[in-house]
Amino acid sequence: MVEQRSFRVEAVVLRHADWGEADRLITLYTRERGKVRAIAKGARKIRSRKAGHLEPFTRVTLQLARGHDLFIVTQADTVDAYLPIHENLVKTSHAAYVVELLDRFTYEDDSENYNIFRLLTEALARLEKEVDPWLAIRYYEVRLLDLLGYRPHLFECANCGREIKAEDQYFSAAQGGVLCPACGVGLPGVWSVSVEALKYLRHFQRSDYAGAQRARPAPEVQSEVEALLQHYVTYLLERGLNSPGFIRQINK
Repeated sequence: MVEQRSFRVEAVVLRHADWGEADRLITLYTRERGKVRAIAKGARKIRSRKAGHLEPFTRVTLQLARGHDLFIVTQADTVDAYLPIHENLVKTSHAAYVVELLDRFTYEDDSENYNIFRLLTEALARLEKEVDPWLAIRYYEVRLLDLLGYRPHLFECANCGREIKAEDQYFSAAQGGVLCPACGVGLPGVWSVSVEALKYLRHFQRSDYAGAQRARPAPEVQSEVEALLQHYVTYLLERGLNSPGFIRQINK
């Protein structure tokens, strides 16, 4: 079967970088082909018609042509610019985290993943509209881990398999989930996790977003859930992310 020289995709721009004298290298997450990179020729020129459509956090439809090594953007149209995100630094910092997390976890494999694309666009739409980004970000993290195959064990001990009871537990990133007190006590590298934090993590894991919105965790529980998920993500990626530091600077 001969592959098409040119094809259309719907995508979200994850990031871009200068390329040559006037071009841009665009990293995209597409609905049809997963993560791809493409060259937008002349995008850095003042009169470029493509430049405004290829900013990070923008949802676009693109016509891509096969180049020698990379795809070439031949046409670009905006589907949703998520303008409130671009106009608010707090929203921008959280959108940066959303796309960086996906970028770090995924590879260019030319395979469709509509569920991840939908999760990404839904997360950006929620950030655009909601005043407090905490729930939108935590829900995105939990669901993305599910879709990528890193769903943490929260209902049975990740070590012995026994059902987790309503008491303070431990969390092991290395074992991929919660450990009961009998398995977790004294182990190096485990985190204590409170009953309340575990309750909300479970709730996010088994609820749709409308159900997740009924959660009203106290500020200290929010901080615990956020820290635990950041710890797990950092362990899986074997490195920290740049955007959480940006978020902390903005919040100060």
